[in-house]
Amino acid sequence: MTVLILGLVLFLGAHSVRIFADGWRTRTIARIGEKAWKGLYSLVSLAGFALIVWGFSLARQQPVLLWSPPMGLKHLNALFTLLAFVFLAAAYVPRNQIKARLHHPMVLGVKLWAFGHLLSTGTLAGVVLFGAFLLWAVLDFRAARQRDRALGTVYPSGTLAGTLGAVVVGVVAWAAFAFWLHAAWIGIAPLGRTL
Repeated sequence: MTVLILGLVLFLGAHSVRIFADGWRTRTIARIGEKAWKGLYSLVSLAGFALIVWGFSLARQQPVLLWSPPMGLKHLNALFTLLAFVFLAAAYVPRNQIKARLHHPMVLGVKLWAFGHLLSTGTLAGVVLFGAFLLWAVLDFRAARQRDRALGTVYPSGTLAGTLGAVVVGVVAWAAFAFWLHAAWIGIAPLGRTL
């Protein structure tokens, strides 16, 4: 569990700088340059992510079961994850109504993904991993909305084509992950048998 927690501290810590130290971030970028900042940020994030993956796989070898989730929560998680993939796509597909209305769909997608997995796993490692991501997403969304208000950020209105594009990309990515990649990369087939 130590490796998982260290990975979460590194990864979510790097992604929390704008929540807790936005002024320091701005001053540091001015001092060392944007490329150096992005390089350092990327290295810390990748190291944290690698530790999260390794730590979670270690914790899964000797799981500590906190509760046994009913099958209905696993199905609900599949729905939440589908919506999360659509929200993730909406963060990148230009001119869609989802981003126009929600402003930060990727963070909302992380919230749905983390909440669904938190409900449907029932292990201590799952609570640590998905609970940490859920808490981070709640705080990040709040901070991002506060920045938007302070800066007067206006999001462009979406188009039907952009919205449909975000939905299609999200659904296709979700299907690929749910039916193939999740099992190949993580060893758990969420809509089938476990490897």
